[in-house]
Amino acid sequence: MSGAPSRWRRTANLAAVAAAALIALTGCSVSADVVAYDLPAESARYSFQAQTNGTKTVWEYTSDRPTKSDAPQSQPCVGDIIQKKPGLPCRPEPLIFLKYDLGLDLDNTAKVDGVHHITVIGYYQERLSTPPTVTELRAEASFDGGKTWQPASVKASGKNTFSVDINHPKRDEASSGVGLRISATDSAKNTVKQTIPKAYRLR
Repeated sequence: MSGAPSRWRRTANLAAVAAAALIALTGCSVSADVVAYDLPAESARYSFQAQTNGTKTVWEYTSDRPTKSDAPQSQPCVGDIIQKKPGLPCRPEPLIFLKYDLGLDLDNTAKVDGVHHITVIGYYQERLSTPPTVTELRAEASFDGGKTWQPASVKASGKNTFSVDINHPKRDEASSGVGLRISATDSAKNTVKQTIPKAYRLR
């Protein structure tokens, strides 16, 4: 149609926490762990959120028109397979996902009244051939079920990897366990903010 805005396809992995938000996007086609959807041709800032089992995740990212497809041969664009529209540029979106090593004991608890160390790793979809680098991470902890939050000490400890020190209170001051709120930014100014009201218990 003459004068109609051009469009292109993007793909995104469905991490468990992102599934609800991605499926809800208008015009999505779903296959296994992949969703394909159309975006306007203009460069723009996008945001969406998901909530799974109490964990809330909010992504903000900038997406512009790809000049060529960015999908490995082993994982071709879902649009080429399902939508039968080969030839249109297709690529994953640069969403930051978070992985945690909470440093817990075998009963999934941590000691009270002391400094506790956890590790947070930012990562991207495997389909993204040249992902950005996570440059900043902020961490907060809650001991009252998410009513109030206290900043935690953060130090970079490797590529996309950060060490977080949390000051645990006494047991009677953390009856709701420990909640975590993590915010990360990468070199392309994409962001993610993840809130886990109860990440682990204290003993």
